[in-house]
Amino acid sequence: MAMSIFVVSCKNNDELIISGRVEYAGDIKKVLLYETDQLVDSAFLNESKEFKFRRLAEEPEFYTLVVGEKNFLIVGKNGDEIDFSTNYADSTDAYQVEGSDDSEKLREFNGMSNQFGQIIKKIQDDYSRLTEENPDAKDSIFAVLMTQFQANMTKYADATLKFASANKNSLAGFYAATTLDQSQYESELIAFAEEVKTKFPKNKAVQSFVNKMEGIKPVSVGQIAPEFELNDTEGKLVKLSDFKGKYVLLDFWASWCAPCREENPNIVRQYETFKTKGFTVLGVSLDEDKSDWLKAIKSDRLTWSHVSELKRWDGKVTNQYKVEGIPASFLLDPQGKIIAKNLRGVDLQNYLEKMLN
Repeated sequence: MAMSIFVVSCKNNDELIISGRVEYAGDIKKVLLYETDQLVDSAFLNESKEFKFRRLAEEPEFYTLVVGEKNFLIVGKNGDEIDFSTNYADSTDAYQVEGSDDSEKLREFNGMSNQFGQIIKKIQDDYSRLTEENPDAKDSIFAVLMTQFQANMTKYADATLKFASANKNSLAGFYAATTLDQSQYESELIAFAEEVKTKFPKNKAVQSFVNKMEGIKPVSVGQIAPEFELNDTEGKLVKLSDFKGKYVLLDFWASWCAPCREENPNIVRQYETFKTKGFTVLGVSLDEDKSDWLKAIKSDRLTWSHVSELKRWDGKVTNQYKVEGIPASFLLDPQGKIIAKNLRGVDLQNYLEKMLN
């Protein structure tokens, strides 16, 4: 017991120590150390293929060890003495880490994530093999395997959310949450941001995430869509509130956006099907050239209302609605509340059929 107390008392709580060993390192001569996304140090491997870093980290911080072409994410703070090891010849990129609870939890999550990744790889390999054996059945093979892919992704998301919730006091939980598709799990990530915003007040990555989620919240599902008014194709002011009493698809698009133009025929079909049942569309264009905008409206037969600031990504409404890619859409109920986002193809059709039929 006396020896144990002595060892603990000699631990240096004023710095972070990262020691490591790389077995079968081959021609690799040194290891790089990144703090978040900035290169902060490097260390040569000694004859035993070992390396060591010393850092000052008052708060838990993400560090990436770059070993050749492989990256290993760990978490450390002052007082941690992290012992890392990996076999560079191992194709699974497995590694061991001790001395940091957060790093050990992160390794646990990465192990879980890799299992789901292996399932995805098998699905991809099956698709290549089956379509090569039977090219004429490509569409049916895709449909079957896509169902498997989506089921796997749902299980991954469920497991990730469970892990993040159980580890919200750890940067490992934060990291897990940020691997989710923001557009699909927006409400869950907004709620998670609320829970972690005071836990890591000095961590740049966490606070950047928190700020982003707080910015998105006013235009998230369940919120009243922010009011705006813009000029239509004839220069007349149109207000979003003019459409209250109807279900409105607020559609951000542009003539130069190929995915937008590909989706337009689907929106036309849904508009024609449901316009007599209280559904309409308000197109918000990110065009700069008015003639291109008008030409695309005519060419794609978009017979609903259209507005634009003609400022591409610099439009006030584009920024207000946190649109970072197009097509982007917000489905509003008759009271102006956002009830869904980014519904496309059959998903839009199914949602409208459920709501309006």
